[in-house]
Amino acid sequence: MKKLLCIILAVVAAVSFAACAGSGSAEFKPALDTARNCSITVAGSYDNFEALEAAFDRFNAHYPNVRLSYVKLDDYNNSIGTALGGNDKPNIFFSYAWMIGNEKYDSVVSHMEVLSDPALKLNLDCIRPGLINRDAEGKVTMVPVFSRTYGMLVNDDLFKKEGLSVPTTKAEFDAVCKAFSDKGYKSPVMGYSLKSSSCLMNTVAYPLFLASLAGNADALAKANSLDPAAGEYMRPALEAVDQLMKSGYVDLAECDKIEDNYSKVILRFFEGDVPMMVCAGDTVSGTKKRESQSEAFTNSPFAYSFHPIPMTDKGGYFIDSPSIEFSVNKDCSDLDMTNEFMRFLVSEKELNDMASVKRLVTPTKDMAFDAVYAPFGKVPAEMTFSPEVLGVKDQLTVQIRVAAFKVGKGELTIDEAIAQYGTFE
Repeated sequence: MKKLLCIILAVVAAVSFAACAGSGSAEFKPALDTARNCSITVAGSYDNFEALEAAFDRFNAHYPNVRLSYVKLDDYNNSIGTALGGNDKPNIFFSYAWMIGNEKYDSVVSHMEVLSDPALKLNLDCIRPGLINRDAEGKVTMVPVFSRTYGMLVNDDLFKKEGLSVPTTKAEFDAVCKAFSDKGYKSPVMGYSLKSSSCLMNTVAYPLFLASLAGNADALAKANSLDPAAGEYMRPALEAVDQLMKSGYVDLAECDKIEDNYSKVILRFFEGDVPMMVCAGDTVSGTKKRESQSEAFTNSPFAYSFHPIPMTDKGGYFIDSPSIEFSVNKDCSDLDMTNEFMRFLVSEKELNDMASVKRLVTPTKDMAFDAVYAPFGKVPAEMTFSPEVLGVKDQLTVQIRVAAFKVGKGELTIDEAIAQYGTFE
């Protein structure tokens, strides 16, 4: 019996070790001289980056003499090219998929290290495949650090108080909105609606538009080329926006009082009387910091979480897209140590820790680590779309965003918006 027990324990231990190794959680082991003395700079557009600085501290536990720093570049998109070719070249810099193929950023792209080079040993397998951009040759030059999506902040305590469950289908969503309305809630659903950058209308429309294009290469090609014929593919999305705005469950006048799609949206949600606040994951990232800035939330805190907006019978879509990506400047000083830091950073543990501090969606395959975003980890694969994998272009996203805004505001009918596809700016 003792021998059998030892065998069983050995098997369990082996399976557990294999599971950990397969999850990308293997302990980091330095590959360079740990006494090395050098500097690494990360350049980006954030005002501050505490999550990255915390990762710097953890890296310094292995390489105590490596000085790491983050710098914000003013007018980042226009200044990064100059910085990469200057005297004080950053080692790592923020990068975006839209830079590739854009002549304006050819010089930026030319500085990018090939991070998929097997010699660098980056654990790209820990990242959700739909977030990794590969060029025609299969090379990876940018690695997602955070992901973004669209959904709704839910006041869990209000749902509990009123004996309601967070909706997971369109029918449940309509029923919940009616229930809150019947209980005296003036606007069961809210969101930023003041300008065409509105998240309220676009967050409802954009996922539905992508769903109508997914699997239809001809439709996507027309939409990307701004062919007016592609406007018809917006119809289901615009109908959903029109129905929501005319349902009586959205007080547009109250939504228009929200002055921006970030701080003001969060602070309005923290007033505690909004069951569902439509927003992007980038907005959710600012919630933790603003809990203490809201007198209402400080006095009456409540539990909240982020969910897909269920606009179909099957539920809501997960639009999985990179928020910030890192590229390595192949022309920087101490390139070997820079790549070593990237090897340290690109792991399930480090990326999850960064996402937790920044409160953005992790790019890793493990989404259960953060209760706020956990609902998106339950969205089935057939309801998950990556715009980068589909091949969605920026001009397409502009068309649906503006069309949804104008329909939602009552400035255009659905047919008028469809007819104007390709003309919106």
